[in-house]
Amino acid sequence: MFRTALRNVLAHKARLLMTVLAVMLGVAFVSGTLVFTSTISAAQKKSSEKGFTGVDVAVQPHRQSGDKGNPGEAPKLSQALLDRAAAVPGAAGATGSVSGFAAIADKHGELIGEGFNSTGANYYPGTGGKDARYPIKSGRAPQGPGEIALDAKTAERGGYKTGDTVRVSVDGPVLQQKLAGIFTTDDGNVSAGGSLALFDTPTAQKLYGKPGEFGEIYVKAAAGTSQAALKAAVEKILPADAEATTGKQLADEQARMIAQNQDAQRTILLTFAGIALFVGIFIIANTFTMLVAQRTKELALLRAVGASRRQVTRSVLIEAFLIGTAAGAAGLVTGIGIAVGLRSLLKGNGAPLPDGPLVIEPSTILVSLAVGIVVTMLSAWLPGRRAAKIPPVAAMNSVHAAPTTRSLVVRNAIGGALTAIGAAVVLTASGSQTMGLGAGVVLIGIFVLTPLLSRPMIAAAAPVLRLFGMPGKLARQNAVRNPRRTAATASALMIGLTLITGMTVIAGSVQQAIDKLATSSMKADYVVSMASMTSLSPDVEKKLAAHPGVAATSPLRMSPSRVDGDFENLTGVNGATIGKLTELDFTAGSFEGLSGDKVVIDDATARTHHWKPGSSVPVTFEDGKKGTLTVSGVYKGNELMRGIMVDVKTIAPHQSEISDRQVLVKTKNGAGASVKESLRKTLGDNPAIQIQTKKDISNSIAKGINLLLNVLYGLLAMAVVVAVLGVVNTLAMSVFERQQEIGMLRAIGLDRKGIKQMVRLESLVISLFGGVMGVGLGVFFGWAAGDLIAKTLNTYELVLPWGRMGLFLLLAAVVGVLAALWPARRAAKLNMLSAIKAE
Repeated sequence: MFRTALRNVLAHKARLLMTVLAVMLGVAFVSGTLVFTSTISAAQKKSSEKGFTGVDVAVQPHRQSGDKGNPGEAPKLSQALLDRAAAVPGAAGATGSVSGFAAIADKHGELIGEGFNSTGANYYPGTGGKDARYPIKSGRAPQGPGEIALDAKTAERGGYKTGDTVRVSVDGPVLQQKLAGIFTTDDGNVSAGGSLALFDTPTAQKLYGKPGEFGEIYVKAAAGTSQAALKAAVEKILPADAEATTGKQLADEQARMIAQNQDAQRTILLTFAGIALFVGIFIIANTFTMLVAQRTKELALLRAVGASRRQVTRSVLIEAFLIGTAAGAAGLVTGIGIAVGLRSLLKGNGAPLPDGPLVIEPSTILVSLAVGIVVTMLSAWLPGRRAAKIPPVAAMNSVHAAPTTRSLVVRNAIGGALTAIGAAVVLTASGSQTMGLGAGVVLIGIFVLTPLLSRPMIAAAAPVLRLFGMPGKLARQNAVRNPRRTAATASALMIGLTLITGMTVIAGSVQQAIDKLATSSMKADYVVSMASMTSLSPDVEKKLAAHPGVAATSPLRMSPSRVDGDFENLTGVNGATIGKLTELDFTAGSFEGLSGDKVVIDDATARTHHWKPGSSVPVTFEDGKKGTLTVSGVYKGNELMRGIMVDVKTIAPHQSEISDRQVLVKTKNGAGASVKESLRKTLGDNPAIQIQTKKDISNSIAKGINLLLNVLYGLLAMAVVVAVLGVVNTLAMSVFERQQEIGMLRAIGLDRKGIKQMVRLESLVISLFGGVMGVGLGVFFGWAAGDLIAKTLNTYELVLPWGRMGLFLLLAAVVGVLAALWPARRAAKLNMLSAIKAE
């Protein structure tokens, strides 16, 4: 039976290639995902380990919780504590670290690197006046408030050399710093495309904290002292608000976080790989079903000469095993190429990916081969069982056994039941998680019913097909002749277009909802913030308020507090101007009189705490002082504005470090390019500060949504490519199966052009059936998901992207035309007499 299976595989090379390609693409997606994520994870882990070289024990502050401590209290580490840590038994020295955000502009004023990876830190001279963390490549270490040092990669990208003046921004205002030195570093952020600027320690402490205080203290062990022993010694001198951690623990924790992030990325990519494989299952099952039908006499003869049902099934499964092995190996190699290409593409587009060698783990090889083999054998199992049931007497007949309709009736009954149950759940559970489950059941039910739905939907195309004369009529009859085959062929395309359409509907609806949100809740012309989403200096708001073209400004300032026993962020605003800058829908009260102990709250917070206008709210401010606030208004919260708002003058006395999250700006003459440029110049042409209109905010969100959508399109394109192969495979084998029929049509007068047209129209009809079903189910999927989104985004409304939906149907038609090229040409080239004699 093994030799028989091997002969069958090698006897049909074109059929073998199509089937291998269908499986290979899915496997390539899986192996490419595993190689890519393993490579990035290993590079990030190695980079993080380098970052902790020389750190044997780290001393870090921790916030106190519960009823002790203040809500905003952030313990600091003093110089005295650093000196004591350096003197503990087993310590060879200690280094104090201070760090935060530092944006570096190049010579053209543009931000170097990504905002989130733009870091500033201190240079802490140790033994010999050097900081072992940052070896100086040229120049010297920074000394005094007017000097910095840059990492070598950032200096190169900015075109800087020692002695140049560098524009730096920490929290808004631009600092003009002299470049004292250039250093090398193993810092993970730098290797991933970020930047690192070093200040001398007193300057860094002033910028990122308080004089004489550190964010972390790193202790190096003396020779012969273990990290555990040093940690135990350090813990004896620590105050209650500090903790010690070994360097190994820090590296392990960072590695765990990296792995966790990679797991999320891997899960998303593998989901799409699974979709491609799921589509491939239908193609393979369809292929093996047709193979069995074509080999009825051959398999029946095997039964007649003594082969058992188990041996016949085994023969089909061995054939599937050989194909799966070949596809798995080819998919692994292709996947490695995909991983290399993806990494190069992302790095070329500025993605912050660390450098490192390609990592191909043994598990990746095993998973790729296993997926190829298991998917193929599972897909071939049912056709193999059907093959085993062929009676030996069929070997004496020249016709294939008539297919039974019993299984089709059972399938339709199951599909109808699932659709009815899912529809009932959707109608009775609108707006809940259960609705999503019901919608999923409906999709599965419709999917099961595709053979039943194929007949009426293809029949609807009859008037158009009549325009093509006899080839059109024959194409329609061929398309409905075998509903199972038509459904299986169309299903591959249907799955891909369902997901693409559903994602497009959701993305378009969410984008419109955000546009409405920005328009309806904001009167401000501009929102000013840091590109890194870090805090702004209060000087920014003062400079903007003094601008002659500005009518009103208000900061949005966060202050951690304990309100009514729960930790909450108070949002500080300018009570006198906030009403001119926002347009919130108040259910009670207003912004009028927002000063002193008066606050306004969103409706969700009001419901949670049972507050209303006039309610007294006990509060513990971030410095630990207690007070009472009075609710003066309740507004409808949204994604942009929510929480407890209080006048900034009320919270400022309780804040040790005053900084703003954003600044709202309304100008006298409205938004405009010249006004925006004027505001930018007022802030010193700072590349780290972004000045956005409502449209800019909407576009930035749209950019993220469109980027995600384009990634999804790219990933789901894999499923569409697999679907094209499925249509090609089905048509090619259908032509082979019907060669006698095609020969008869040629004999009675249908020319080669008519044969080609017949096959092309059949392919077009099947593809458009899959396209219409996919777009329809995608709209349903988008509507069901949108009903859940509307619960959290109250401006959400269903938006149907008619243009893109039409484009998707055109794509389905193109798939049909392209897929038919080779089968149609093959059918037209059949020798008339040989085809008529074929059995």
